[in-house]
Amino acid sequence: MSGIDQLLLLARTYGAAHGIELSTVSWRVFGDTKKLGAIAAGGDIQVRRFERALRWFAAHWPAETAWPPDVPHPPADLPATSTEAAP
Repeated sequence: MSGIDQLLLLARTYGAAHGIELSTVSWRVFGDTKKLGAIAAGGDIQVRRFERALRWFAAHWPAETAWPPDVPHPPADLPATSTEAAP
């Protein structure tokens, strides 16, 4: 599974757990409603931005939702960065 596939799986799983659209997840993670849609349509992302996104998901993951087993969980000691705190 590619890094892009991992990121999109996290985004879709997180969105489903919260009952929100991919564009809302994109805003929470990147501060840009179109970023995840662009990635899903074949766009790319820089490695550091990808790593920050994974840390954001790890820090904001819903407790009642299992982390996808195909996606490595980032180390807990890495700080998450966020453009907006998730509810």
